[in-house]
Amino acid sequence: MTIATTDQHELDQLAHDMRAWRHQLHANPELGFEEHETAAFVAGKLRSWDIETHTGIGGTGVVGVIRGELGEGFRLGFRADMDALPMQEKTQAAHRSKKDGVFHGCGHDGHTSILLGLARYLSTRRAFRGTIHLIFQPAEELLTGGKTMIADGLFTRFPCDELYGLHNHPVLEPGKLGTRVGSMLAACDLFRITVHGIGGHAAAPHRAIDPIVVGSALVQSLQTIVSRSIGPMEAAAVSVCSFQAGTAINIISDTAVLEGTIRTLDRNVQATTLRRLREICDGTAQAHGCRIELDHLLTSPPTVNAAGPVATLLQAGRDVLGAENVVEDIAPILASEDFAFMAEQVPACYFFLGQGGHICHHPEFDFNDDVAIHGMRTMARVAELKLA
Repeated sequence: MTIATTDQHELDQLAHDMRAWRHQLHANPELGFEEHETAAFVAGKLRSWDIETHTGIGGTGVVGVIRGELGEGFRLGFRADMDALPMQEKTQAAHRSKKDGVFHGCGHDGHTSILLGLARYLSTRRAFRGTIHLIFQPAEELLTGGKTMIADGLFTRFPCDELYGLHNHPVLEPGKLGTRVGSMLAACDLFRITVHGIGGHAAAPHRAIDPIVVGSALVQSLQTIVSRSIGPMEAAAVSVCSFQAGTAINIISDTAVLEGTIRTLDRNVQATTLRRLREICDGTAQAHGCRIELDHLLTSPPTVNAAGPVATLLQAGRDVLGAENVVEDIAPILASEDFAFMAEQVPACYFFLGQGGHICHHPEFDFNDDVAIHGMRTMARVAELKLA
């Protein structure tokens, strides 16, 4: 299992095949926990390479197991996400989505193809001591697939001493990769605030408690969490992304519903932000004489990398791409990933693979097929460093 002895013809053929797999997946996207065709495609490929394959983990998750021929040893995990987004694609690519309103706008089709490429590469290189677990995860966009796989016994059935995952990074140039020790991605908390006011006639606002006025005050007050409750050297974002109220131009509604998200890189900052969210809701309700209901819809931790796996990944990147193409201590971003749940269970490294082009979730986003081979070779080198 040595990268150096791999001829260019094999790499070119693998890059060609990963492109073909990716285009097929892109044209046939599936939403979280609905990845039945995708999971069947992945499982079929793994079995065709004589890889032990387990399906239905956490719903539609798939795990491939490659056992070294030299016996038991280090247990190494690699993970990719499989789900698409509920959005319309606006590319004109020949492989564009065949499903209206469903689109691989975040590159998970590319991540799955990279892990399939790694699977095929390692399936013919089993002269090592240890076990490799290839984890294909559903529902990352929902931030629940990883947690569901864990609850279904992922690390009990397929224990890992270290775990590695990647994500394409349009801000980073193709041919480069980056990672860092500590928080790579943010915790995510979703909330819904329901303001229960008193409806009435627009001509007599003094006889009503206008939830739009209350909600507007809330939107403004919530902005002070970051500016006045979080240290200026710490990172947090609080965004109200939906404000629904009213049914007619001359009626004061009796309710308003606000929904939004909180992103933080640190557990203590996360706790402070959530505490201030509750306090501001309570205080605003008292100030306006109404009832405000706060629902904490979802929470996930920040994605935190361990020092040991990061060191291995950086070495693998230098070996494969050259030191000039490896970014150490890359800046974290406030997007979120449910790889975070796995990284709480197992020492892990999540890294960015340079991609260029449109930002993720853009309607014209398309994964850069030329960088898939870089991701595959870097992961293969990690396997070589840990198991050879």
